[in-house]
Amino acid sequence: MILIAQQKKRNLSSTFPQAKGWVPPLARYDLFATRIWQSRLVPFYSQLPKWAELICAMRAAHPETGGRTNRRGWNSTEMFVLERPEFADLNSAVRAGCTAALQDMGIGNTVFRLQSWINLHDRGGFNVSHVHEGSLLSGSIYIQVPPGSGSFVLREPRPGVVHGLLKGMVPNGHNDIQLVPEPGLLVIFPCWLEHYVEAHESDTPRITIAFNVSG
Repeated sequence: MILIAQQKKRNLSSTFPQAKGWVPPLARYDLFATRIWQSRLVPFYSQLPKWAELICAMRAAHPETGGRTNRRGWNSTEMFVLERPEFADLNSAVRAGCTAALQDMGIGNTVFRLQSWINLHDRGGFNVSHVHEGSLLSGSIYIQVPPGSGSFVLREPRPGVVHGLLKGMVPNGHNDIQLVPEPGLLVIFPCWLEHYVEAHESDTPRITIAFNVSG
């Protein structure tokens, strides 16, 4: 990136513009961008209801919750859910998506482990703000998203900008991003990006499969 263009040495008095009323042309550079990835898993739309039923059956069979950041709902103590044979095709697609994201990051040849678990919210359920330490990437697959499902909120990752005056989607403003989920959506994001889930407002559970990509 060249931040300062070199000026050829010429007759400066004839080439430089007059200062009065002059508006300097600004070169714009957006620094410290944070990339996330999304995909609609269209080939699996027809399987989502079956997977939702399977997950509810898993909860009934093992009602103890894994705890962690989930509140007023259930999350699995099982941490390799995508390894189940019922999710074999989904596992393959998620792994392919994560490989593509790692390629964007310049480490596409990384051999990784995919840790995965269920997050289920009953009415009023939510996830407190958190990060996923010790991973390369994290993500969610939205299995069941009834009306009233809480949004997935990505926190502004620059700690200094919170003290600024500007708020919203403007250059150098402070802004948290609300992602409105939909069934069949895959979201991948850096593990260090702080996030939380807003309160669920439906009697039908909100169901996701969350995952971490670890080297």
